[in-house]
Amino acid sequence: MRILIVEDEPKLAQVIARGLAAKGYATDILDDGEKALTRISLHHKDYDLVLLDLMLPSLDGYAICREVRSRDIVLPILVLTARADTDTKVELLLAGADDYLVKPFAFEELLARIHALLRRPANALPETLTVADLELSPAEHAAWRGGKPLALTLKEFGLLEYFLRHPNEVVNREDLLAHLWDFNYESFSNVIDVHVKNLRRKLGAAGDTGILETVRGIGYRLRV
Repeated sequence: MRILIVEDEPKLAQVIARGLAAKGYATDILDDGEKALTRISLHHKDYDLVLLDLMLPSLDGYAICREVRSRDIVLPILVLTARADTDTKVELLLAGADDYLVKPFAFEELLARIHALLRRPANALPETLTVADLELSPAEHAAWRGGKPLALTLKEFGLLEYFLRHPNEVVNREDLLAHLWDFNYESFSNVIDVHVKNLRRKLGAAGDTGILETVRGIGYRLRV
């Protein structure tokens, strides 16, 4: 899972990013409205959700929401705002925001709002992903094979979740980079191969060793 954080308060942005990273999310941070709109327009398929501050330099959250929706981009947007009045909330929802959270907020509530948005049918993310004898619960951050729990690292969990969303599809390394690592990641590194190798070993220890196969020169496929 990858989240774009658009927030011009550096300390708050870093706190949110660290908290989300601890839960297995990859994050990117922007502090300018125009830059955020450009990033969303060009790379919205790389993100699962946007955390959007309402008041930003160059372009505010209202304008970003309206412009994003006018371009038929359905990426979930959760707006962070210091305004608690009803008019602001109504205007945000009418502009295209999916939800809002009033500052200051507890990080646990932010996580709950994120989970709720990502569970919505429009995002095709059921509460439990099941393929063959593999099961994964994004909300519980738990995975099983043949009913037995899998002890996965954060990145291994993210990889398995992505593969379970694309069973029998060849997934290239660029797709994995886009969804599980941030923009600062050096794409020539072999870290993806290392994580996939470890995930394959753990899946193999619980069942068929060939369920996660390498497609030479392209990427990987969860074969079921």
